[in-house]
Amino acid sequence: MHALSPTDSAFLWMETRSQPMHVAGLNIFTPPHGSGPEFVHQLLAQWSQHVKAVAPFNLRPVLRMGLWHWEEDKEFELDYHLRHLALPQPGRIRELLAMVSRLHANLLDRNRPLWEIHVIEGLPGGRFAVYNKMHHALIDGVTGARMAANSMSDNPSELKAPLWALPFKHHPTAQRKTAAPGLLEQLASLAKAGKEILPGVGSGLWDIVRSAYAEGATALPFQAPPTPFNVEISGSRRFASQSYSLSRFKRIGEATGATVNDVTLAICAGALREYLLVQNKLPKKPLIAMVPVSLHGETSAGGNQVSLLLASLATDVADPLKRLQRIVESTTEAKNRLTKMPRLQKMAHGITSIAPLGAGIVTGTAEKHPLFNLVISNVPGARETLYLNGARLDEVYPVSIPTHYLALNITISGYADNLGFGYIACRRSVPALQRMLDYTHNAIEELEAALGLEEPKPKARKAARKTVRKKAP
Repeated sequence: MHALSPTDSAFLWMETRSQPMHVAGLNIFTPPHGSGPEFVHQLLAQWSQHVKAVAPFNLRPVLRMGLWHWEEDKEFELDYHLRHLALPQPGRIRELLAMVSRLHANLLDRNRPLWEIHVIEGLPGGRFAVYNKMHHALIDGVTGARMAANSMSDNPSELKAPLWALPFKHHPTAQRKTAAPGLLEQLASLAKAGKEILPGVGSGLWDIVRSAYAEGATALPFQAPPTPFNVEISGSRRFASQSYSLSRFKRIGEATGATVNDVTLAICAGALREYLLVQNKLPKKPLIAMVPVSLHGETSAGGNQVSLLLASLATDVADPLKRLQRIVESTTEAKNRLTKMPRLQKMAHGITSIAPLGAGIVTGTAEKHPLFNLVISNVPGARETLYLNGARLDEVYPVSIPTHYLALNITISGYADNLGFGYIACRRSVPALQRMLDYTHNAIEELEAALGLEEPKPKARKAARKTVRKKAP
């Protein structure tokens, strides 16, 4: 039995029917040349031979004396977790996104290990999709991306065991058990951690206090204006996705001195501004985004290793270049502060600064006084082309978590020379979510036009796919 950290446990406590706390990835593949229509069936037949799962895929959550623990599922059933689906005809991206929207709305069964894998066939040209769904108590976005990459290969001839049968040494439940530390060692560890955690708590509280009068580029809690995204949500979901060339983002960054992450935020800001303008609901104050910051590079520990920063999206600025400049100023200030902190202090600072969110959700005050307006995450992915038992991975899209008073979540995942944008939202609270794909495209072109950058001509297949996606539900 393995105890969950307080951060991981929080995702179990927060979960309700309207607020499932799982994350997912949607991967689209092209079968090997000459493999025939039976490839998906052969892949599933091979996977079905791996009836045993390794940690963390064989663990289910149990509550013991008010604390969550992982416990091995002695009655593990692969057939429950591995599912085979087919799209209704004509099998367009539209039908795939509608299916993912429905799948993502369903809660995971806590009596079993908290994951599902759906293999979905029926896309044109024999292509198929894999929708991997895991509880956020089990992984964060970076860990999930690493696990998915671990199950594939850069060699199209290599065959690997499926995700649940591959050991992943970076997850805490897979660590080799050692002797329990003695009392003096435990006290020393607590004292060392306290030296980092307490300053983080203090700086997080100070951000909340000074938000009422702080000026300049700093984005702080409670500075966000009320928006249509800051409402109580239902359990239904709508998902939209699109892939864009990473080189376009790099060219914008090189021309402006901005990082790719800042350019990504600016493009999201442009899309959000147009979406709210069309609905005549754009606030005078700029939207504030909560941006998770991965700490996996600072530790070998697995699980959820994240802090966060708040960034102004400058949606009140009409000029796209000035908007990008404001965003760079905001993120630079926030990153400079985080850089000076040790890892535990960063985590404590992030958790403390958004601690009032829970009270705002319970009381409903988060609608009129949101801490921030939405979450925008950027998850790094593999730079090389990957293969799943010979099938080429074409596109990668993250599917994240909307919550009460944060009805829209935007997550971007890198893969090869592309960035996959995944928009997930409450179906009722965020109408016409598919329009965000058009507005994202417009925001990229708007920045390129302002900088005098010629748009690279898209490949024919990508252009056709984009036309289809504009009609997505």
